[in-house]
Amino acid sequence: MTPRLLTRALDYAWAAERQVRHLLRRGALPAVESSTLGSSAVGSSAMDRAAAPVVLLPGIYETWEFLAPVARALVRAGHPVHAVEALGHNARPVPESADVVAEHLARTDLQEVVLVAHSKGGLIGKHVMLSPAGGRVRGMVAVATPFTGSRWARYMLSRALRSFDPRDPVLLALAGELLVNDRITAVYPAFDPHIPETGHLVGARNVELPLAGHFRPLGHPLLVRTVVEEVARLAGRSD
Repeated sequence: MTPRLLTRALDYAWAAERQVRHLLRRGALPAVESSTLGSSAVGSSAMDRAAAPVVLLPGIYETWEFLAPVARALVRAGHPVHAVEALGHNARPVPESADVVAEHLARTDLQEVVLVAHSKGGLIGKHVMLSPAGGRVRGMVAVATPFTGSRWARYMLSRALRSFDPRDPVLLALAGELLVNDRITAVYPAFDPHIPETGHLVGARNVELPLAGHFRPLGHPLLVRTVVEEVARLAGRSD
């Protein structure tokens, strides 16, 4: 098996494990998370410390649990962490998903939020930042987000996946909006089998990591540490 084929295999195995974990633990979140995730913060001790709240935005067909390694580290750093339960498995079009997130921010009255997103979640987050709800958002750390699409999307059977085609009108319009890019940190692996174009975003802070994969890097200590550091930077904290 070639190194890139092995990367793909390990990547899918990691994603499958996350999906199975969600099915087996439905309604039973890890102890570090709050039992009311989605409407309240993760970790009561974190809420007692002054740190920017974080909202998790997973990728397509993903739940918040794909971002669990990052969430746990953020809680240890003092950030109350939220997930938006109404996103479900995140299969809606990006504008609709952004409306769901905006409604969550308004309903919970979250302010000075840092969004932490994976893949499609970064597109949703940017859409939110460009909306009236953007005033509630300090910035975003987007991991492996196809800001300019993926050349493989046109071959997908799922309409939801084909929306990542670089020629998609919604994607093109979002890519053309540069106003909030300077408040976004784009973090991406050196090799992403799903996004050969990489997650680079013009005008943003771009951080390429010496990792490979689209899903598996979410559990890597280097990526987790990088996200926590970038959240602190966006939140105006250096500790």
